[in-house]
Amino acid sequence: MALHKGPAKHEERTMSVNPFFGEANPVSGMIEAPPTHRLPDGPLTPATAYQLVHDELMLDGNSRLNLATFVTTWMEPQAGVLMGECRDKNMIDKDEYPRTAELERRCVAMLADLWNAPDPSAAVGCSTTGSSEACMLAGMALKRRWAKRNADRYPGARPNLVMGINVQVCWEKFCAFWEVEARLVPMEGDRFHLDPQAAAELCDENTIGVVGILGSTFDGSYEPIADLCAALDALQERTGLDIPVHVDGASGGMVAPFLDPDLEWDFRLPRVASINTSGHKYGLVYPGVGWALWRDAEALPEELVFRVNYLGGDMPTFALNFSRPGAQVVAQYYTFLRLGREGYRAVQQSTRDVATSLANGIAQLGDFRLLTHGDQLPVFALTTADGVTAYDVFDVSRRLREGGWLVPAYTFPANREDLSVLRVVCRNGFSHDLADLFLDDLTRLLPQLRRQPHPLTRDKEAATGFHH
Repeated sequence: MALHKGPAKHEERTMSVNPFFGEANPVSGMIEAPPTHRLPDGPLTPATAYQLVHDELMLDGNSRLNLATFVTTWMEPQAGVLMGECRDKNMIDKDEYPRTAELERRCVAMLADLWNAPDPSAAVGCSTTGSSEACMLAGMALKRRWAKRNADRYPGARPNLVMGINVQVCWEKFCAFWEVEARLVPMEGDRFHLDPQAAAELCDENTIGVVGILGSTFDGSYEPIADLCAALDALQERTGLDIPVHVDGASGGMVAPFLDPDLEWDFRLPRVASINTSGHKYGLVYPGVGWALWRDAEALPEELVFRVNYLGGDMPTFALNFSRPGAQVVAQYYTFLRLGREGYRAVQQSTRDVATSLANGIAQLGDFRLLTHGDQLPVFALTTADGVTAYDVFDVSRRLREGGWLVPAYTFPANREDLSVLRVVCRNGFSHDLADLFLDDLTRLLPQLRRQPHPLTRDKEAATGFHH
């Protein structure tokens, strides 16, 4: 989470209270105007407190129009009811809430089967607060396995983790927090994600693993996991180095099994030791829930697992977080039960159809060049066409925001810092109708943008708060 500071100078500003907020006597709701940065001296009525918070939150963006986020912004009302019924259940209390624990166990079993674990009953997994925690857990397991294999050299040797420079920022955090060297494969030309051979060349005896992304947050493309595993197989034949692969399937882990069933990226590849996904992305659940699975118990070092009493028995747990509500896990099980394989396939196909249709519509405008087309993740990236000099992607993002559309503009990392793009994420709930409205708004903006004397964004770093 972001770190926030209090105001540099103590604020004495108070909040304005409408007289009608007083339930019986309109004036009673205004007896004390509550301060904003310290606890009020006395209580407010529930209606007054609710209305004050509700009104301020109206200034937030509309989540359904947020084409920057991968996170689910719509669920069925029944799922919301279930979540409300479970928000007071603490997930860690397995003994007090055994059925919630059982639903978590079933979800892990379903994912092990979905991701083609050789023996789903032997796969090990857990729920997390999201993919970031799941990645931290997977990285910890990789590091501990490497340390055990290299006990004669560690802690003197410094471990490293190989990945593309396009990885989500949580992997950079893992390396910083757990003192692992991040070895990043840069982008080159029109390759915007990891190159398998380049990744293998960065590996040595201190490499704890290689991370493959299914798919990249920068442009929605799948990284070639099977080719990566093949490159590492060849490396082992030459050098004896046995480097495991973790697949960060934050989004694609819940897309590829349904839309690309023949694509080999999961536990069908013997070198894949672990996989994570975000239940709250294309798992179709409100935030925050993620999942981490290991091929078998051997892939998850026993010393990282803690034991809790569960129905008089032993319940192994692996987590960075402790207390959290059971609502999201229950919602994940509801969604698995509700949709099944065919339902997920239909939802994800519809989302991909929206993405490819919208991408084609934008390409036909003539002002933009597509980098990806939404035919892997339902996500695509675009930049301005070569002849466009009056405006840039940051101008487009700013003008779209005036209509409520949140579309991030950002610059790619090394070695493609020359390239700035817009990215559109299509999720369940972003329908063909909404996509048509978006395209209409973008089309209406173009004549105004074309009349600009030059791009108006001076500070591109300040132009967006978007981060991967």
